[in-house]
Amino acid sequence: MISFSKENFLKQIYSGQENGGDFTAFSFLVEELKVSNAAITDMSRKLSVEGLVNHIPYKGLTLTPKGKSEAMKVVRRHRLWELFLIRTLGMNWSEVHEEAERLEHFSSEILIDKIDKFLDFPHFDPHGAPIPDKSGKMPEMPELILLTEAQPGQEYRVARVLDQDPHIIMYFNRVGLFLNTRLRIMEKFDFDKSINIFCNGSEFLISEKVGQTIFLEQI
Repeated sequence: MISFSKENFLKQIYSGQENGGDFTAFSFLVEELKVSNAAITDMSRKLSVEGLVNHIPYKGLTLTPKGKSEAMKVVRRHRLWELFLIRTLGMNWSEVHEEAERLEHFSSEILIDKIDKFLDFPHFDPHGAPIPDKSGKMPEMPELILLTEAQPGQEYRVARVLDQDPHIIMYFNRVGLFLNTRLRIMEKFDFDKSINIFCNGSEFLISEKVGQTIFLEQI
């Protein structure tokens, strides 16, 4: 059985490559896991010996097929729990990430399979992230871009948001920026990289940091 710390490590390596990256940098893992470079190096060596990761010198880490299989199990548990907590307990989408972080480590595959069936085998979690099926296969995704890459004058729909920071999700609640919300890029400002968008009948600015947590599909 893989320890909770190893599960978190594998999940974050997957997260670093989920949107097309060739590898996950040590700096990304340090920031996401809130540990030292030495701790990342030590864990990567252990997982490499176990055949779960490959170390690419001067670049970072990739998952082996065995490591990806283990990571997908954790990702599946996490995203199903988020959806379950919202649909059955009425929790807000800004609340469920941290709860799912805890529950993902204490759930048997039997329980997760039953939750999956109870939810009618969903393809996406409450934040628009794809949910792998029992075999680890992901559903087909539309072509998405970050809000920071969107072009002025174009219309988009919000297809996914990164959920690690609940304060950003609470901000989305306040401005009415939810999944499937339609928006238009009005202007992008070079001096601070902020973006002026039109959404729900009004205009407001999105910072570069927030814009890097929103994925859009062009309409």
